[in-house]
Amino acid sequence: MSRLRRLSNLFTRRKLDQEIDAELRSHIEMRIDDNIAAGMSKEEAYRDAMVRFGSRALMKERVTSADAVLMFDDIARDTRHAIRRSFRSPAFALTAIVTLALGIGANVVVFGVLNSLILHPINVAESDQLFSVVQKSHGDDSQSYPDYLDFRSRNNTFSDMVAYKLYDAALSIHGVPKKSWFYEVSGNYFRMLGLHPQLGRFFDLNDEHGPNSAPYVVLSDSFWRDQFGGDPRVLGTTVDINKHPFTIIGVAPKDFHGTEVFFWPDFWVPMVNEQQINGYEYLSQRRNHGLWVIGKVRDGVTVSQATDNLNAIGAQLAKEYPEDEGLGARLVKPGLMGDFLGDPARAFMTGILLLALLVLVAACANLAGIFAARVADRSRELAVRLAIGSSRWHVLRQVALEAMVISLAGGVLGTLFAIGLLGALSRWQPFDQFPVHVTVVPDWQVYGVALLLSVASSVLPGLLPARQIWQTDAMQAMKSGGFGTVFRRATLRDILLATQIALCALLLTAALVALRGMQRSLHAPLGFQPEGVVSAETDLHMGGYSDQSSLVVQKRMLEQASHIPGLTAVGSINELPLNTGGSGTPVYREGTTDFRGSNSVLGAKFYSISPGYLRAAETRLLRGRDFSWHDDATTTKVALINSTFARVMFGDVLPIGHHFMIGEKSLYEIVGIVEDGKYDSLTESPQPAMFFPLAQYGDSDTAVIVRSALPPAEVARALHSTLTSIDPDLPFTIRNWQDELAVMYFPARVATISLGVMGMLAAMLAVTGIFGMAAYSISKRWKELGIRVCLGAQRAQLMRSALGRPLAILVTGSGAGLVVGVLASRLLAQIVYQATPRDPLVLCGVLLTMALLGLVATWIPARRVLAVDPAQLLRDE
Repeated sequence: MSRLRRLSNLFTRRKLDQEIDAELRSHIEMRIDDNIAAGMSKEEAYRDAMVRFGSRALMKERVTSADAVLMFDDIARDTRHAIRRSFRSPAFALTAIVTLALGIGANVVVFGVLNSLILHPINVAESDQLFSVVQKSHGDDSQSYPDYLDFRSRNNTFSDMVAYKLYDAALSIHGVPKKSWFYEVSGNYFRMLGLHPQLGRFFDLNDEHGPNSAPYVVLSDSFWRDQFGGDPRVLGTTVDINKHPFTIIGVAPKDFHGTEVFFWPDFWVPMVNEQQINGYEYLSQRRNHGLWVIGKVRDGVTVSQATDNLNAIGAQLAKEYPEDEGLGARLVKPGLMGDFLGDPARAFMTGILLLALLVLVAACANLAGIFAARVADRSRELAVRLAIGSSRWHVLRQVALEAMVISLAGGVLGTLFAIGLLGALSRWQPFDQFPVHVTVVPDWQVYGVALLLSVASSVLPGLLPARQIWQTDAMQAMKSGGFGTVFRRATLRDILLATQIALCALLLTAALVALRGMQRSLHAPLGFQPEGVVSAETDLHMGGYSDQSSLVVQKRMLEQASHIPGLTAVGSINELPLNTGGSGTPVYREGTTDFRGSNSVLGAKFYSISPGYLRAAETRLLRGRDFSWHDDATTTKVALINSTFARVMFGDVLPIGHHFMIGEKSLYEIVGIVEDGKYDSLTESPQPAMFFPLAQYGDSDTAVIVRSALPPAEVARALHSTLTSIDPDLPFTIRNWQDELAVMYFPARVATISLGVMGMLAAMLAVTGIFGMAAYSISKRWKELGIRVCLGAQRAQLMRSALGRPLAILVTGSGAGLVVGVLASRLLAQIVYQATPRDPLVLCGVLLTMALLGLVATWIPARRVLAVDPAQLLRDE
């Protein structure tokens, strides 16, 4: 294609050169003739003419330059003319600009989010060489610390690798504890990312000399300013993290907030201090997967080569360690916890971007129809221009420039709107219990997309009238007052309007699908009842307690909480379901001796609960018994399992009294079966879960839940007073359990809001499109309608004649949009869980909405039709 274009340019240039040469020759010959007539000889006349005209090449350049200047002058004049025409039709110009601004603004917002969070999530140098190292199987995104060390030391395709983990802890400044969120990172974390401290220094591998050997803290810029007032003398200050002293040695750069795009930490500490901070040492546990790993590939190394290198290492580790059976790796873009957030976020943003583009296409179709009608109304004016010698290219250029002016104005307005919305989005913190921020900073790529969309939006409205202009007969147009192609023009506008309505029906379908998905999410069975429950969450490590010493404090909490007036049930669990999830582990049959992963029967979520938890959570016990405080370290290990666990492990056999294993010395007797529930997400399929007695399976993570019919605020105050009386230095997060679920409902709410906005924009475009066509059709047939009234036409006949075509297009376009919506189920499924455009309520809702939009759009034109006064019309004529 490029060769053909160059060849075409070559021929065009040759033709221009030939024309200039011919023009110069004619002037030289005329000068020679004049000289000969003045008495010069032929040789003298030729020499004089050549001297006067000088160098042919220089003259050719001057002529070409003059032509270019004239061309630019013409374009500038036509642009000024287009701007003046827009000011003479302010209603049309404003409507068109706002319509395009909404479409372009929506696309810029979506692309801005996609660019900042998906395409360029980590704001560090050479970020394109950074990749998260996740497991081969989707959904398993973390690594163990020993495997991370082996991957880092044995590979030859990465320049370096780092590991990190996210935690919360109690940071005490001057003896006042504050719950804070932080990164535990490997010592080479800051070095690999190429960062330089804003203040002080970073810790590195040279600071690490075994477990608990590097008690250092690097503060984030925001935490440093909020808690220490930006005081540079903070360096060397000692703070307590979970009752253990750490020294502040540096402050991170202002624009760096870690390697997870949504998570803004308060500080960073070395990973080797894990046992000191959290009371558990995972650094030697090859089975314990929980670290995120990011590697930086060497220059010239491809993703495929790096992946193959890591998989070869994984295969070798599997031979050396049974725990690493099936170990492998994939490389994915960092910043979104591997595939955990990455896959859903990419699919969601891609789907939303496609729908936003459809909004813009609908807006362009709307504008194109309006421009076609305007060109038809200006047919006599354009015909006169053609008749007096204006070229068709010049007329077409004027119309295209009018569309370009409108589109650029809409693009500027839409971009300003998008920048304001992205700024508000960056200041928004959706969850007060987590340090989550959605930071979107527009860059040159965002502005480039805005400009590209603005220019592209002018193509269809600007070129659509080209056929009308190119095929018109100027004389016939001046006689008839039009281009003489009314039927064809109307058909073209019909197609545009039908396309626009089909797109609008598709977007309305998506919006209603999202509403239905939100409704299903709100009414999905959870396996517990959060209404009427207040939770108090803490980690006893924050108070300096170990896992072994936590049980005494937990019992005291439950005992004193049970004395609060008005409570009907009290219990505790180590991790609330649908909060941060809870852990999972392989489960084996009784008698298993080989505990490799391939020999497990299933993988199950596991929780540690107190007696009374099931009643407080209103989780139904289907068979067997609940735990009691007698189920302690001195008695047989027991467990509760859910229905899915029982079905997968035991089939139709009643499992009460049977056993299962989760390790070589961990044999558990099943004493009860509880109902299935949701543990990680609202959209998950039923998965196995097991529950262990708190007195047998201790855990410092504690969520005390209390059920009461009293107002939640009153219960929260009483619960806070009771628990802080036990240990004033232990920070608690006390909330209504329903509020805790806001994180889980967040994706469904975002999808509903996003698609609702798209549907609203689509509805506005449908109304303006139908209204514009109906009003234009009536205005062009006003005389005809008056004559019909004179001849005795009834109101119903008038309405059918005047509005039949727009309504037929509405029905046709709506039907096409519904069909496309049903076919686009896969696209909608990327945005909304279990998207079902075939849902009868969705189908009926779309049809009803489109009918209402048609009624609204045709209401004013219909009233004009009914108000036709033939006598007044004849007097006006």
